[in-house]
Amino acid sequence: MLTKKSKYGIKALIFLGKNYGAQPVQIMRIATEEQIPKKFLEQILLELRNAGLLYSVKGAKGGYSLNKDPKDIRLTQVIRLLDGPIALLPCVSLNFYQKCDECKSEEVCGIRDTFVEVRDAMLQILNDTSIADIIEKESSINLNL
Repeated sequence: MLTKKSKYGIKALIFLGKNYGAQPVQIMRIATEEQIPKKFLEQILLELRNAGLLYSVKGAKGGYSLNKDPKDIRLTQVIRLLDGPIALLPCVSLNFYQKCDECKSEEVCGIRDTFVEVRDAMLQILNDTSIADIIEKESSINLNL
């Protein structure tokens, strides 16, 4: 399940992506318009900034902006940064592998085999989806309403 932290991070990146190339956006504006608790958003934006996805400007006209083009920010990158592993089981994780304590043999584990397939399908979708793609989807949905 996607955590609130990742969901809010993605929502903030979408908001900033819609303002890409414009003036930095204040945290309060993002929090209010996206209905994200301000203190929680501050922590998330700081992590995204420390990872190089955002830059910040201090002062009265300060705020946050994307440090990368929205088309270059993949959902896998955001989720791994904010939540860690994407895989549903630690024994199938590519970046955060851990052997399952109760597993007798990974080579013959049907559960593991199934969740490797789930991981691969999920990674394909998340790797293929950028913040720009989500912005585009939202725009096309709004045009159809």
